[in-house]
Amino acid sequence: MNKRILAGALSVAMLLSACGSTGSSTATSTAASATAASGVYEGSSVGMQGTVTVSMTVEDGKITNVELTECHETPAVASVAMERLPQQMVEHQTTKLDAVTGATLASNAIMRAASAAAEAAGLDMDQLNANAYSEPAGEDETWDTDVLVVGGGGAGFSAAITAAQGGANVILIEKSSFLGGNTLMQGGAYNAVDPDAQSEVILTEAQKNTLDSYLALSTDDPDLHFDAFPEWADVLTELQSDINSFYAENAGKTAGVDMPGFDSIALHMWHIYTGGLRQMNDGTWVASDIDLARNLAESALGTFQWMRDDLGLEAPSGEGAGDTLYTVLGAMWPRTHVVETSTQLIDDLKSVAEAAGVTIYTETAATGLLTDESGKVVGATAEKANGTKITINTTNGVVLASGGYCANPAMVKEYDEYWGDDLSDHTLTTNVGTNEGDGIVMAQAIGADTVGMEVAQLMPSSSPLKGTMTDGVWGDASEQIWIDGEGNRFVDEYAERDVLAKASLGLEDGIFYIIYAGKAGDDGLLKGASLDDTMFGTTIQDMVDNGHVWYGSTLAEVAEASATSAGGAAPAFTEEALRNTIEKYNSYVEAQEDPDFHKEVLAGAIDIDAIEADPNVGFVISPRKASLHHTMGGLKIDTDAHVLNTDGEIIEGLWAAGEVTGGIHAGNRLGGNAVADIFTYGHIAGSNAAAGV
Repeated sequence: MNKRILAGALSVAMLLSACGSTGSSTATSTAASATAASGVYEGSSVGMQGTVTVSMTVEDGKITNVELTECHETPAVASVAMERLPQQMVEHQTTKLDAVTGATLASNAIMRAASAAAEAAGLDMDQLNANAYSEPAGEDETWDTDVLVVGGGGAGFSAAITAAQGGANVILIEKSSFLGGNTLMQGGAYNAVDPDAQSEVILTEAQKNTLDSYLALSTDDPDLHFDAFPEWADVLTELQSDINSFYAENAGKTAGVDMPGFDSIALHMWHIYTGGLRQMNDGTWVASDIDLARNLAESALGTFQWMRDDLGLEAPSGEGAGDTLYTVLGAMWPRTHVVETSTQLIDDLKSVAEAAGVTIYTETAATGLLTDESGKVVGATAEKANGTKITINTTNGVVLASGGYCANPAMVKEYDEYWGDDLSDHTLTTNVGTNEGDGIVMAQAIGADTVGMEVAQLMPSSSPLKGTMTDGVWGDASEQIWIDGEGNRFVDEYAERDVLAKASLGLEDGIFYIIYAGKAGDDGLLKGASLDDTMFGTTIQDMVDNGHVWYGSTLAEVAEASATSAGGAAPAFTEEALRNTIEKYNSYVEAQEDPDFHKEVLAGAIDIDAIEADPNVGFVISPRKASLHHTMGGLKIDTDAHVLNTDGEIIEGLWAAGEVTGGIHAGNRLGGNAVADIFTYGHIAGSNAAAGV
């Protein structure tokens, strides 16, 4: 097999230096200026993350150097565009080039900025446009391998690494110019039942009240819809047995004092069931496939340990990891573990994959699946970004890990039976731009079945302007305070994501605000946010400077700051309203009861006096609005990650993992379950693909 690794994500050093990328002076094209201009000229435009400024050097009417002197684009996404486009501008004497796959907005911003610089130089714009360059397609190619993995995110890497470690020759192809997909954007939240870690924390009074409420449930309760999903009744019975055994083992101990934390497989499954049990607009109900859900709940911790022990990732669990447990937004319980994020995770996965012998191609999109006369998948067709056609023959088959379709809002709207008018063909998304449902469509073309396509998840805490999860800051779900434009709470911040999204969409323009006052200290109090605090790799100071959030060292200052627009929002906070809301919330934390919205797990009382007395810390308020985040539906699979056809039969030679699949999360995915899902089922798919079973 011809092993060739195309350029993927750049090294950290290259990413950090990308804003200084230049093109070499090797121009041979027609001169673009009749006046033979010379000098250095600047032009600016607006990209995804802010201003992009280009410095263009012109000598005797020719472009000899292009440098990005200001760029706020995410390096992990835009690095190829930041490196490639300046070089091509010099080489081809043009500012009109092919946008880099997956970085269209950044590419267009660079080209617009370069055009502005060229105009400032007085270059002949008609000639520059006539020099427009598009890389030509190459000769058709044929590749041979044992296993093909489609998609370079967490599920794809998990499958590829596992298959390679199982002895298979593996090719991984990625449509985008960068590796990582949505996994690149995830916030490091991984749900797993971890009794050893739970034993190191204290069960709160609010958590015990929740467990008591589960004990009070009856399998005869019509609100649990066991008439439609009778298989889940046994999970409730199992959970009640687990809770009673836990109480017996800890008799004489008091919640909030010395009773240890609790979790169980049945509790995780119960949250998957109740968190995903949803009624569609036509009155029907959907629930998670119990076998897929149990497989995830039972396997998640083992997968997490595999990620740590075999892949070398930072993934703390078990003894000593109790202080790392938390509740990511919409998780319903503090079982969330911390895992690597962003470029660190993807770079580490790439290194492990290459060491295992995986051949990686970026800017290579799968276009169809190949089958033999028996219907077995024996490969795929693909196409490079420049149009080169590829046939990939496989001995064992194909693993689809190409993600969902939240970057295709028209497709979401087409299938939607849940959100109705809250969705449109132009709803913003948290996703990378290449998540358009390609893998689902390809598999459907050979008879694959789908499940759960009628509902997608909205991430409530997204940027009002971009739809991304960036440009804001917040803490653990148990500590968050969400307010409307008048400064009043409006929802249980610990609720599921669709509940939160629906509540927020009822507000003016669908915009709400999260109060952040730093991380909890040993006494459980929040004593202020520093401008140096970061989220998604960005400091609060940068968020303030770019007009994304408001900051003040006192409540009066942050209320005054909110009089200016940030993130496209203009609320009407007052110091008095903010103070009243925070003080009321603090009293609920102390009482461990929320009479307004019945928040199940309460933490994060804000020490207003301490913050206002310390000039080095303050309060942050982030405007947020729901955007498309995760598609619940996708290809129908079994617990071995085989893709099933419309007759319920296994399609030989085809496995799938991650968001390209459906059935696990039903009407709403729990926060923190996605990363557990992609790595767990990716691991399963890769193992079975390597063995050809």
